Amino acid sequence: MNDWLDFLRELPAQRSLWACAVIGFSNGYVSALVVLRRASLQIGTISCALLPGIALAILLFGLMPLSILPGAVLAGLLVGLGSLFVSRTGRVEHDTALSVLHTTAFAVGYIILVRLGLQQKVDDWLFGNILSMGDSDLVLAYAIGAAAVLSLTALRRPLLLALFDPRAAAVMGIPVALLNYGVMALIILVLVSSLQAVGAFLTLGLLVAPAATMYLLTDRTELIFWGGGLIGGLGSVLAFGLSFPLGWHLGATIALVLGLCFALAYVFSPRYGLLRRR
Repeated sequence: MNDWLDFLRELPAQRSLWACAVIGFSNGYVSALVVLRRASLQIGTISCALLPGIALAILLFGLMPLSILPGAVLAGLLVGLGSLFVSRTGRVEHDTALSVLHTTAFAVGYIILVRLGLQQKVDDWLFGNILSMGDSDLVLAYAIGAAAVLSLTALRRPLLLALFDPRAAAVMGIPVALLNYGVMALIILVLVSSLQAVGAFLTLGLLVAPAATMYLLTDRTELIFWGGGLIGGLGSVLAFGLSFPLGWHLGATIALVLGLCFALAYVFSPRYGLLRRR
């Protein structure tokens, strides 16, 4: 217990705790859009496509955060928006195009990083290391999270109309195609903002589990957004409190805690729980 209190008195621990709360909330809020769009698997594949952007940025500019994160954003946008373009202009479905592009991109990025001798860094980017986030990383994550929450709150009605009834939205003059591309870009930016916190593999838990849990508890879309944010933030803080005394990896603990929240909602939800259905 004393070791845990001593750890909390250190500045890196306090910064990490605050990062868990803010990144967890913003990701949980945006997760409502991922769940409502039924885009969970798409976002999971895009998260793995961030690696080639990181690799190329390091290859061209060196190991600097100001080059690595924009490289990851560029790779995610190219794969995510590129798969949309290929599916709309070709014969293949979006999921097929996304699968081909993301596996190819991941393979290229992994080969480059291993050749550069950055195996340890690869592990951090894939599974996260929130204690290694610098000031610029935190500022960028906070800025992207705030922009995502504010923009989704302001545009929630046209977004939901374009999502559930695109024909009616088009008749009302809402630019449905532009919104689809904008939403994909926003999700990718949020994905990148949490890359160093929980890693490319585990960040999918932050972008799906909070809203999926709320989806089992309520039909109100507003509550799915705000409730997802609260579950993401509080779940991440709880995981931070568990990871140090238990000696567990923080990113994995966050994914585990959020997964347990979903499991509890699935079993005990008063409206859609497994026990109620029986």
